[in-house]
Formats: sequence, structure tokens, C-alpha cells
Amino acid sequence: MVTVRKIIDLSHTIAKTTPVFPGSEKPQLATVASYEKDGYRETLIRMYSHTGTHIDPPAHVYEKGLTLDALPLTQFIGQAIVIDCRHVKPGELITMKEVNEAGEEVESADFLLFNTGWDKFWGAEEYFGNYPCIDDEVLDFILQGKYKGIGFDVMGIDPISDVSLHRHKKLFKNKEIINIENLANLDQCGGGLFNFSCFPLKLENADGAPTRAVAWWE
Repeated sequence: MVTVRKIIDLSHTIAKTTPVFPGSEKPQLATVASYEKDGYRETLIRMYSHTGTHIDPPAHVYEKGLTLDALPLTQFIGQAIVIDCRHVKPGELITMKEVNEAGEEVESADFLLFNTGWDKFWGAEEYFGNYPCIDDEVLDFILQGKYKGIGFDVMGIDPISDVSLHRHKKLFKNKEIINIENLANLDQCGGGLFNFSCFPLKLENADGAPTRAVAWWE
């Protein structure tokens, strides 16, 4: 029997007030059955596939790219390490300096999770600001590795202002990899490797889906 001695929720709660990408609708959570009227409660949920803490697969930007439901379950679980980028200022780039400072275990991780500290702005206007993004050298390093996925505690791998989605397209062009956005609590994970899972909702032909990302230690 495996004993979990520590577990951390790395996902934001989806609510009517959840921040969404500019132009998207906020989640709608409507009560359609109540205790008083029906003897039970049920909620109608309406939201975009990239709401809250969610996963992008290649199909997000490529018509013939793999959808989330086409990926094996093993894609969503493994060993992760946090890259501390909290000192990188707004608008600046995350470089290999930050990656190298995380140590040699970066090479053996399945997931690289970039901690900018931006989740402290969740729910505020600042969240849509000029958050740090990885540079091309870091992206090339990821593409040359055997990573299952990367993750960020910001709105996207690209700046909100980049309508070309340069990083998304480069990441997914020739790679079976996932990109997790809007993570939370990465500062609680410390250094070194830990167990990580990010199983998305099982949606047909999914270009993205909300996920419950979790870190745990045995």
C-alpha cells in the first residue's frame, strides 16, 4: 500500500468569477434542480474548453494535431520539477539560467513547471498583465528533451498580446506534448522531483480541457 505523506492542489477552482482569456465567456454555473423543489441539487455547467487550470494538446493550434482524448493516460502522470522564475520581472523572458538553476533533475523530469509567482494575481486585473514567458532557447531545450508536458502559472505560454501564438505553434508542430496553463501553488512544491498528475476531463475530440493538477510525495 502506497502512503501519500503530502499532497498539494495545483489547480484553481472554477467559479463564475474565474478569469478567462480576453474575448471568452466566463463560466456559467446555473442551478437547474434544487433541494426545495426537486429533493436534490444539480448544476448546469457552461464554459470554454480552456477555462481555469487547463491543458492544451497539439489540436489546440493544428487541425490535424492530436486531441487530448487521443493521448494515452500515461501522458498525464509522472515526475515533475518546478523551475523558479519568481525573480523574473514582468515583460522579461525566462531563460536557460532559470532552468539550469533547478539542477540536474531537470533532465530526468517528465514535466517542467514554471513558477513565476503570477498566481497571486488570480482574480485581479493584473493577471492579464505582461507576465514572463520562456524564450526560444528554453523552448528549443524542451523540444529536444523527452518531456510529457510543461506548465505555467500564467494565462498562456505566449503573451496575451501575441495573436500569432508563436510558442504554441512551435511547441506543438512536431511534438506529442501537453501544455498546462493557469497552475497554482507551485511555490509550495519546493525543489527536486515530485509525483505529478494532470488528468483532463475526457471530452471527445478535445482541443483542450480543464484539469485537476496535483503534486504529491510518498
